[in-house]
Formats: sequence, C-alpha cells, structure tokens
Amino acid sequence: MKKITCLLIALCLTMATSAQLMERPPIELKPRIRVIIDNDFGGDPDGLFQLVHHLLSPSVDIRAIIGSHLKAGDGFDASLYTATNAKKHIEDLMDMMHMKGKYPVYAGAGTGLENLTTPQPSEAVEAIIREAMREDTDQPLYVVCGGGLTEIASAWLQEPRIAEKLILLWIGGMEYPDRILPPPGYARTEYNTAIDIKAVQVVFNQSNLPIWQVPRNTYRQTLVTLAELKQKVASCGEVGKFLVDKIEFLLNMLGAETYILGDSPLVLLTALQSIFEADTSSSQYELRQSPWINNEGMYEINREGRLIRVYHQLDTRMMFEDLFAKMQQLK
Repeated sequence: MKKITCLLIALCLTMATSAQLMERPPIELKPRIRVIIDNDFGGDPDGLFQLVHHLLSPSVDIRAIIGSHLKAGDGFDASLYTATNAKKHIEDLMDMMHMKGKYPVYAGAGTGLENLTTPQPSEAVEAIIREAMREDTDQPLYVVCGGGLTEIASAWLQEPRIAEKLILLWIGGMEYPDRILPPPGYARTEYNTAIDIKAVQVVFNQSNLPIWQVPRNTYRQTLVTLAELKQKVASCGEVGKFLVDKIEFLLNMLGAETYILGDSPLVLLTALQSIFEADTSSSQYELRQSPWINNEGMYEINREGRLIRVYHQLDTRMMFEDLFAKMQQLK
C-alpha cells in the first residue's frame, strides 16, 4: 500500500510540474554575438538563403546588412550597379519577411580597390568602423562575408584599430594544396577572390585582422538537392517559394539537381556556436599561417604570416536542419 501511495504522489508531482511548464510563457532567446552581414546579394542566390537564415536566428544581433559588388561582367548581374542592386534585393527580401526597416541596410562600393593603400569609401565602410569601435558592449563582433572583401579591407585601411575589435569570417579562397586538390575543371582564381583580389591581398598580406576562412573545398560540402528544397522550403510561404524558384531556374538551365548553398556556413559558424565555451565545436578547423596572396589570387608561402582559422569540415547536418526548421516559421 505504501508503495502505491508513493507512486501516486510522484505521479501528482509530475502532473503538477507539467502543468506549470505548460502555463509558463516561452523563453525569449537573447543575442549572444553581434554580426555585420556583407554579401553580394545580387549574385549567386545562396546568399539569400544565408540572409533568411540569419534573420531567423535569435542568437545574433544583426547590426548592419551590406550589399556588395560583383566582379565586372558577372553572369548574375552584368550591370555597373551591382552593389546598389544587391541592396535592393536585401530590402525586397526583408519586406517579404515583414521586416522592412528592422535593420540598417547599405550598398557597398561599386567597384573593387584601385590599389593596396586607398580605401573605397562608402556608408557600409563607415558602418563597420562605427560598430567595431563601440565601447558600450562586450559582445563579440563578427563581420561575415560571402562575397568580395572590398568593404572590410577599406574599413581596415581607413581605421586599422578595428582589427582588435572583430573577427572576419570569409567564404572564399582556393584549396590549400598541402591538404587537397582542386575540383575538376576548377577556376584558377576562386570566385569570391576574383571579385576583388586587391582587397584579399590587403586583408591577408597587410592587415592583422583575425580571419576565419571557409575555402572552396569546404564550402563545396554544402550540397542540397532540389527535391529536398521543394519538400522542406518551397512550402514555407512566399519567401520559401521565392528562394526555391531561384534555385530551380538555375538547375533547369544547368541540367542538374544539386546546388551548393556555400554561404550558409556564415550562419553555422556564428549563430549555431556551442552554448558552453562558445565556439564552432561541431565543425573542424586548423590554425595555420596566413598565406601570401599573389596578383592572381593564388597562395604563396608567408613565413611571417599570422595564424588564421581555416575550416575543413562543416556540420552540414545541423546547418541545414536548423535552416529547414526555422523556415517553418514563415508558413
């Protein structure tokens, strides 16, 4: 009898606790880090997926969103106004997500650096410097770049002290030949490097900016299929259909069924860091000397190079499952 009574008491306590949990209002997640998003949103649509994912991630405090320029003659936008067009794409997407005016949006410079000492002035550069030099917060600041490096290179040239205040996370750069060979039919100069080689030279060769790099062999791991995008994203309201339509249009032209969402690691390595001893604990990187970037955008040995993080393995499972789960909010 005593045993039955104890079981009944335990059951009642469990039910009471469950009822309290059901009545408790949901906990509002608060940002742990600051991010400035800088991407060529008028080019490859993978950047739009990254932007939506960041906008839906409550652990980041988005301080600015920058639309950067493409390489001249780029097939996605061959106009002379690629940065301005990128800003328009950001604003249209935020309007679609009912976030119009929620975050400051800037257009970057219209072209790359003219030389290795002169910054390209823009409101975007001023925004980076202003945020980096704040003294009223101790939250880490990441400048996450999924395209060229014109804005962050210009910001450092204009105010070198920002190197002590932020981490640059960049999707770009070729494979490191001591680790892996390039893919078949590879472009000699990696896509994001080619947008502004001088800016890459400033960042790697001249600056002391802390760098987390996701090179080509690593961002190519972020393959998704059209079938899974149709199943898990296309049904997520106007935004989901918009994103998948862009990918499907390209894949129909190319006769393929997979696409590289190569800018999504910008979310994985910031918003999805571990809770304790916060870091990118589910992805693998090595610390290695920063290479010297030559005039072709290729690596040369730099025995005086500072240590940078170079990622070689990404937790694509968590990255994509988190994207798909958060997209459900848009239904």
